[in-house]
Amino acid sequence: MKRSVAIHLSWALAACQGAQTPLDPAGDQSQNLFSLFQLMLWVCGVAYALVLLFLAWAIWRARHVAGRIDPAIEPGDRLIGRSLWAWAALVLMGLVILTTGSFLADWALSRGERAAALDIRITGHQWWWRIEYRDPAGGWIETANELHLPEGGTARVLLGSADVIHSFWVPNVAGKMDVIPGKPNMLALTPRRVGWFRGQCAEFCGSQHALMAFDVKVETPAQFADWLARQKAVAMPPSDPALRRAQQLVTEGVCAGCHRLRGTPAAGRAGPDLTHLASRRMIAAGTLPMTRGAIQGWIAQPRALKPGTMMPPVPLSAADADAVSRYLVSLK
Repeated sequence: MKRSVAIHLSWALAACQGAQTPLDPAGDQSQNLFSLFQLMLWVCGVAYALVLLFLAWAIWRARHVAGRIDPAIEPGDRLIGRSLWAWAALVLMGLVILTTGSFLADWALSRGERAAALDIRITGHQWWWRIEYRDPAGGWIETANELHLPEGGTARVLLGSADVIHSFWVPNVAGKMDVIPGKPNMLALTPRRVGWFRGQCAEFCGSQHALMAFDVKVETPAQFADWLARQKAVAMPPSDPALRRAQQLVTEGVCAGCHRLRGTPAAGRAGPDLTHLASRRMIAAGTLPMTRGAIQGWIAQPRALKPGTMMPPVPLSAADADAVSRYLVSLK
């Protein structure tokens, strides 16, 4: 019995912390929503406790008082009337408190959008995320499936969809926002704690909705600026002859029809940008780790690993598959 209680307690504690939970806020927006949740929990909890208290009192009264008082006298009518007025006042006060709290949370969330110093565009696809950062020098810097944010800075995120309705959600940092085709939505993110967090599409969008995740890395402003500068660089020609052959396969073969690799002839837009692929820790929107084996498996049989994915299998010889995977993990 004690062990069972301990196990369930550990599960409850685990649900309140981690890389994907709204109960462990790591940003201004998530903290605002968590505070609103706490307010609702207290107000509704007090109301529920009072209901149970009155129910218990009514049951006690029915057992101990009924039959001892002449029903014609009804001495409790005045007390019951006053109690109903008091209860109505409590309900009204609770509604006013919840409405005020909701308004203040909404105001705080909209205030973050006006204070943003960094612009990011995120586009939902079936089933991955295109992520673009506005370059301080002009233009946009593109990556995919991994969102980097500076600690303490506010990012204004413009959300859009290339196909169906998605929903952008990073529980530890902010609340949910729908991603709707033809209707851009705006979301502010102000992280306050360095670390890795997990985001997820929160709107059913097809067969691989569950595998439409993304990593979020919050780092110091200096680390973020360094990362963004590295992401801006184009892919350099490899010095290894085998890797040069692999680069040719990637940039002049079927891969170039869907993927972009800045600094090379590959300029496809249907799939993720591969310029700095190996700087991410996952591939296929959180489906597989960033390893040579995972890359080879994904290239050879993507639909076996993620049924319904738009990426077709790419037939390569064993030598070419090995060379291509070596080349792709060098793109940092």
